[in-house]
Amino acid sequence: MSVPVGRAAGVLRVLVPVLLLLYAVTPSAQSGPSAAWLAPYRGAAATLIASATGDDAAWQRLAELTDTFGPRLSGSDNLSRAITWAADAMKRDGLDRVRTEPVMVPHWIRGHEAAEITTPQRDTLTVLGLGDSVSTPAAGIEGEVLVVTSFDDLRRHATDARGRIVLFNTPFMTYGETVAYRTGGARAAAVQGAIGALVRAVGPMGLRTPHTGAVQYAQDVAPIPSAAIAGEDANRIVRMVARGQRVRVRLTLEGHFEADAASANVVGEILGRERPEEIVLLGGHLDSWDVGSGASDDAVGCVVTWEALRLMKKLGLRPRRTVRLVLFTNEENGLRGAAAYADHYAAQARDHVFALESDSGVFLPAGLGFSGSEDAHAIIRDIATLLAPLGLLEVRVGGGGADVGPIAMAGNAPTMAYLGDSEKYFQIHHTPADTVERIAPGEVSRAAAAIAVMAYVVAEMPQRLPK
Repeated sequence: MSVPVGRAAGVLRVLVPVLLLLYAVTPSAQSGPSAAWLAPYRGAAATLIASATGDDAAWQRLAELTDTFGPRLSGSDNLSRAITWAADAMKRDGLDRVRTEPVMVPHWIRGHEAAEITTPQRDTLTVLGLGDSVSTPAAGIEGEVLVVTSFDDLRRHATDARGRIVLFNTPFMTYGETVAYRTGGARAAAVQGAIGALVRAVGPMGLRTPHTGAVQYAQDVAPIPSAAIAGEDANRIVRMVARGQRVRVRLTLEGHFEADAASANVVGEILGRERPEEIVLLGGHLDSWDVGSGASDDAVGCVVTWEALRLMKKLGLRPRRTVRLVLFTNEENGLRGAAAYADHYAAQARDHVFALESDSGVFLPAGLGFSGSEDAHAIIRDIATLLAPLGLLEVRVGGGGADVGPIAMAGNAPTMAYLGDSEKYFQIHHTPADTVERIAPGEVSRAAAAIAVMAYVVAEMPQRLPK
């Protein structure tokens, strides 16, 4: 449940100054072996945190983005209008060198879709076609359901799959473990002669909420239509089959591709005062799936990284290096924005000092993840001590993201991720429930504060972060 905006902002205005005071006078907060080198940054860090958490401006921007433009699938008018709005708003914020950098993106349209049990009785299933899925014939497809729990289970029942609709009933463990059935289930089922594939929603059990997301086909196997069904519907089918009932399902999908569409990455900067050619990169992706309003995935990631630059501008903080914000396009079903950015800045890849992506939500309890050398990690751990008022001290091993990954790899740059609570994030991930009501204002402000401090110090240090 979200905290009311006014109450959250009021609580933050009271608590943050107290926490900052306690932090300033607590010996353990400044007793680390590297604490001395942080002294020049403590004032700026405290000011950034106080400013970020002193109001709900970031949450209000998130609400404006999601309310005004809704879901923003690549190729859609909603995304195009959001790109124009974001560039205009960055200019109003006073960011430097604001621009849009063109990218051609895939344009998949969902169309009408439906699923129902036809035998042993008729009943509607809650369904979402998987992104990029091929369509069914106009009349749909109908077949008996074969329930499997894994790819190995499918191979053991290969002779039973021909002419049937395969249901991958794999309970959610972690996203990395379970998403393989969304991306590869249709391909594996098609190899065995199935006519369609259903995937149990990739996420914790919600309120009969299916999760969409991209399906991937193989060039040497004819694609079959694929959709996600809610966990409750999957459980029901499994129980019926376990009782010896033959369950038949009719599936109708109209998903199809149209010609690639014009889109763009949105870029804004705080230009470095001494080493403008060296880049501290922040970002998230502005596109989303076409259900819900893409608030957590990933409008909030765009807003909290954007807010870091807005705060620096507002407070007159211009670090040595350039802090660059990129709102990437087409993360969800193509990563063409990431590829275009890496291509465009290939010659400057080595000048990318650090790259932070926010694409895991901001739900509490949150954390930071880092990928880089041990020398770099030691510095990042020191900087994280400045985040004590936010409760963020530990920096986990492993951080980055799909959008910043290509340029970071090309330049061997250290990477970081802001990591919201995964259970809360994946419960609404790629669902109609991904709306701003699920996100508390304080969670947004806290993430923006942490990112602003981390980016500012890395951009301001005399020496660049080691590779």
